[in-house]
Amino acid sequence: LDEASLMSLWEKYKTKMEHFSFSPEWEKAVVIFSIINSIRVKNAIFNEQLIKQQTNEITPAPKRKPGKPNLRLVK
Repeated sequence: LDEASLMSLWEKYKTKMEHFSFSPEWEKAVVIFSIINSIRVKNAIFNEQLIKQQTNEITPAPKRKPGKPNLRLVK
């Protein structure tokens, strides 16, 4: 599902979940709402990592100078 479809389903099940009742339909709405939230979080993390990876590919890593590493003694 695309993000627009998820948002419409999110609103639908959020509304159902807000109207509490002692019914299996309410419990089903809570489970579906939780799954939709999980998918939205997964998509956000995926997009964030994709952007981060693309940014790293564009800017090369700084090159080290040959020779001794720049270390100091810490006591």
